[in-house]
Amino acid sequence: MIETLTPSEVAKSLKLHPFTVARLAREGKIPAFKVGGVWRIKKDEFERWIISMLPKQHRKARNSR
Repeated sequence: MIETLTPSEVAKSLKLHPFTVARLAREGKIPAFKVGGVWRIKKDEFERWIISMLPKQHRKARNSR
């Protein structure tokens, strides 16, 4: 089963307001899709997006674990 996150859950993780997360989704700046007018973010895609936003030296350290 595909695990999804709500804008509120993502907002807590990023320490942003849920409206900001929705705006980022609408602008295509975070990987998200709408279901019944509500934004959803696939958990695995969100995790990959977070890693891709890290500076390269942090990504290398994280991948070598």
